[in-house]
Amino acid sequence: MRTRIKICGINHREDALKAAEFGADAIGLVFVEKSPRYVSFTEARVIADAMPPFVTLVGLFMDAPAEFVREALKAVPLSLLQFHGDESAEYCDQFNVPYIKALRMGENVNVIAYAQEYPGASGILLDAYHEGVGGGTGITFDWDLIPGDVPFPLILAGGLNVENVAKAIEKVKPYAVDVSSGVESRPAVKDHQKIEQFIKEVQRVG
Repeated sequence: MRTRIKICGINHREDALKAAEFGADAIGLVFVEKSPRYVSFTEARVIADAMPPFVTLVGLFMDAPAEFVREALKAVPLSLLQFHGDESAEYCDQFNVPYIKALRMGENVNVIAYAQEYPGASGILLDAYHEGVGGGTGITFDWDLIPGDVPFPLILAGGLNVENVAKAIEKVKPYAVDVSSGVESRPAVKDHQKIEQFIKEVQRVG
């Protein structure tokens, strides 16, 4: 089974189109105001309207009021929600939209037990832990912390780039990989060449 690819932190139409052209399976839109990759509903709708078929639009939220998520769903045709904070399963389930739940990988984290707390999740995303930051740090974590043969779709994030993604896929064998800062020239500015190289490297090994 091939490894799916999500390019996250997209906030320009041209970047989204290039990612789709190169073969990305999903585009991540960050609705977290404190993030440098934050995108407004209006900007997100412009990106969404430009997307070709079969590219999944993912909306990323972090401890947002439920009404804010509902407003996003009304404004943008999101296919998948990504919750990156301390949201409960009850909170995540209330929108009746497929979702993935992020887990920041600190010490003594039990991935299986955490996933069992979110039986309605479509997958679990593993990201590096950095205090006070939800993601997009460019920091990797110890992949040995990930148990083998997890019984759910696992999305690997956290410091991935063209130099290390092949090794990550070979070691972890994730359902998908998620990259943001690893394909940027600077925070929130995507580099089209890096996007293309990253996608080609994933396709080469997975």
